[in-house]
Amino acid sequence: MTMRYISTRGDVHNSPKKTFTEILLGGLATDGGLYLPEAYPQITRDELDRWRGLSYADLAFAVLSKFIDDIPAADLKALVDKTYTAAVYCNGRSPEAAQEITPLRWLEPGLGLLELSNGPTLAFKDMAMQLLGNLFEYALTKKGEEINILGATSGDTGSAAEYAMRGKHGVRVFMLSPHGRMSAFQRAQMYSLQDTNIYNIAVRGMFDDAQDIVKAVFNDHAFKARYRIGAVNSINWARVAAQVVYYVKGYFAASQENDEKVDFAVPSGNFGNICAGHIARMMGLPVDRLIVATNENDVLDEFFRSGVYRPRSTAETHATSSPSMDISKASNFERFVFDLVGRDPAVIRELWARIDAGGSFDFTNTSYFTDLPQFGFVSGKSSHADRLATIRQTYEKYGLMVDTHTADGLKVALEKRVPGRPMVVLETALPAKFEETIVEALGRPPERPVAMQGIESLPQRFEVMDISVDAVKRFIEQHAGA
Repeated sequence: MTMRYISTRGDVHNSPKKTFTEILLGGLATDGGLYLPEAYPQITRDELDRWRGLSYADLAFAVLSKFIDDIPAADLKALVDKTYTAAVYCNGRSPEAAQEITPLRWLEPGLGLLELSNGPTLAFKDMAMQLLGNLFEYALTKKGEEINILGATSGDTGSAAEYAMRGKHGVRVFMLSPHGRMSAFQRAQMYSLQDTNIYNIAVRGMFDDAQDIVKAVFNDHAFKARYRIGAVNSINWARVAAQVVYYVKGYFAASQENDEKVDFAVPSGNFGNICAGHIARMMGLPVDRLIVATNENDVLDEFFRSGVYRPRSTAETHATSSPSMDISKASNFERFVFDLVGRDPAVIRELWARIDAGGSFDFTNTSYFTDLPQFGFVSGKSSHADRLATIRQTYEKYGLMVDTHTADGLKVALEKRVPGRPMVVLETALPAKFEETIVEALGRPPERPVAMQGIESLPQRFEVMDISVDAVKRFIEQHAGA
């Protein structure tokens, strides 16, 4: 079957079905929706049996081949092999762990931590972003074109994107972040880069303000076309597809046979990471439950408990010690709701017209809320006090330091755990990225990879701007050739 992609908002006149490479560089569909496969490819039992013993790179090729049929197989295999190597995913880990790429660390029988933070920026975002950088360079070279990437980050996406794209031929990166809202380490990772194709813009607001600016620029189709604006945020389908791979790998690591069920607990802000788990489950991976773990910004937890989706205003969004999850309007949530409402684009257009106007929607007394349990989602939330307690308990009980976001995932996983079923918690970052809170919890700083020592003292290069779409557009115009 030929793989084609459709928009969640389904305007077939403005957003016709497209191939993978056609949506790779573009980000949002022209009707404002997000791309998804026309139908999810299925994973058969025979494929699970054959895939169980594969290396990460070979598994990635097998999974991604289900989504990508317009890049020659030999070229895709080369891109995947270039991306998933032990040399890229090491950070001082043992050769065996580096070779595994995403090793599963059992904390105790039935409770495991899937290590996703072995990449160059110490965060799970590297798992997809490194592949995206290689895909972009491949596609642009084939077309003889250039691209200006525009994105927003609450912390880890920005550095992962910049490290993946730095020095890439034909690529410039314009990354928006909330001014003063990230950890000192996160800011240093991004702002200390001196590569001439990297531009950092600190917005005087929250992540949601930065994300709204990005969406507004993407919805200015003339500007987007003139300056060839592309996306690396999790609105980019290629990133979500790449994240499906580690759910499959994690399932194999947590199970003995392919008829076993496994639960995954996922710290969730923008819903991209857990959306990949939803897609893996829809494809037939034997996932029983997906546990959504939020921090004090509990919009997603509220929805899965009550059926009400009510994004918060900037004033209502808390600045927390797990800052990458300080998000009140989850961009990827639209992809899941599209499946929940039976893939009806008219419903999505109506719902997101309300959201984009600052409103909310309520599924409480609808069939959608009745249908919600069949998708396997369970949710919970964590506070700063919970975070500190989980970091302390994990260190005391298992001798392991975890970052603040992973602590949120662990806290909720322990609350929702079912005896006899493996629970896999997705690690999101190394604790070095959130040193201040680790010191508060444990009274000592976390270790850092050698390459990251003293990073805060490096010269930093960034622009501070008010919340203004026009200001960002002017900056792009000044630094990117039409």
